[in-house]
Amino acid sequence: MMKLAKYISIISIFALAAADKAPKSPSEIAQAAPDSAWSQINADDIVIFTLKDGREFTIELADKLSPIHVANIKKLVRAGWFEKTSIVRVQDNYVVQWGAPENTKLPDGINLKPPAEYEFAKPKDFIALPFKDTFALHTGYINSWPVATDGKKAWPVHCYGAIGVGRDMSPDTGTGQELYTVIGQSPRHLDRNINISGRILSGMENLTAHPRGTGTMGFYEKEEEKQPIIGAKIASDLPESERPKYQVLKTNTKTFQEWLHAKANRGAPFFIKPAGAVDICNALLPIRKK
Repeated sequence: MMKLAKYISIISIFALAAADKAPKSPSEIAQAAPDSAWSQINADDIVIFTLKDGREFTIELADKLSPIHVANIKKLVRAGWFEKTSIVRVQDNYVVQWGAPENTKLPDGINLKPPAEYEFAKPKDFIALPFKDTFALHTGYINSWPVATDGKKAWPVHCYGAIGVGRDMSPDTGTGQELYTVIGQSPRHLDRNINISGRILSGMENLTAHPRGTGTMGFYEKEEEKQPIIGAKIASDLPESERPKYQVLKTNTKTFQEWLHAKANRGAPFFIKPAGAVDICNALLPIRKK
């Protein structure tokens, strides 16, 4: 028994040594990141939606990438307009949609024909991923937002959790009164065809858990199937003590480089052969609630 115990003890020592040398996972790197590696998300860009059953989901608006649409959305929120709307569509492996259709009367001051805002001049602060992409010459980040580029223009991409603006056939009909978020495999074919105005920060489970719609494209066919929204508030309009505070990992840090390398090169013991690459939609920057 003594020899067996000694043998097990030696094995344990070697196992611990091996564990110490094992590469860290992306989540472990993010969890260990110092405060200096994180950037505070602007409270004026955070919107908290409350559903009738008390559950919430929180979004960040992309005011630098989609300023006109975001301005519309903020006006709708501050007018209390979303509090009379519902989740109207849940299409499996595609999107959850909320708001009200285009023929609904809107508050004063809403831009009824906003420009598409689908793409813009590629900025100098674009951080490129060193991996090939199916839909674009390069993908990467502008600040913390996932984008793609053809070398001249850049555009936000339809990744999981991206928030788009529903529209009719004409590109200038998306006012922000119909919003959706991607809940399935990234529909990158929508890039540069529908405006992206934000992303989910938290509460995605409170969107994906709803029953799938049985109508065309996952729309609910009966009024009682819809999930009413009873609250929509911009964080900066709340008292300081009630504001949710979120941070996103910076792209100009050593932590980001380590995190990206870990994303592209998953290590042992589970992964036998690292991929050596990562898709932009599988490299969405970590977001934490502070």
